Amino acid sequence: MQDVVLALLAKEPSHGYDLRRRLAAALGPLGGSLNAGQVYVTLTRLEKAGLVVQEREDTPVRGPRRKVYALTAAGQERVAAWLAESAGPRADVADVHLKLVAAAESGLADPLALVDARRRELMRHLAEAQRAALAQETDSEAGLLLEGVALRLQADLRWLQACERTWSARAGRAKGGGVG
Repeated sequence: MQDVVLALLAKEPSHGYDLRRRLAAALGPLGGSLNAGQVYVTLTRLEKAGLVVQEREDTPVRGPRRKVYALTAAGQERVAAWLAESAGPRADVADVHLKLVAAAESGLADPLALVDARRRELMRHLAEAQRAALAQETDSEAGLLLEGVALRLQADLRWLQACERTWSARAGRAKGGGVG
């Protein structure tokens, strides 16, 4: 969650409540379980690590002044490194999804480029799993495991097709002047 919070702060400084709202919106129904305390604990850890700094809101729109968090140079570097790194073959769909959302919100990476890089990575792992499965005896335990690995990779590749459609449509709306 730390990298996602940092990426959301790359767009603009924000307070914890707004970060929680943006994370919950990105996760949809899965975001309902996101505890506001998790965001504040994450912000405290990021501040201790020197990746964010805390300020006070100058002129609150309403209510008391809130703590506003902003990225440090080290935080900006970490976000850039996170967006550039591979998620790995076993990455959770929600983690990849949040990375795409964070890339789009921060403007630091193109979600379509991340989808393409993820696709290449998964296709490489799928080819490896299929080669290994062919080397196994028919109906072996190892072959069954490798078949499961291949099926999961295929499902992730199909999901990436849906991601590509969605992010392509958003990019088209943004270029056409629509709301993205």
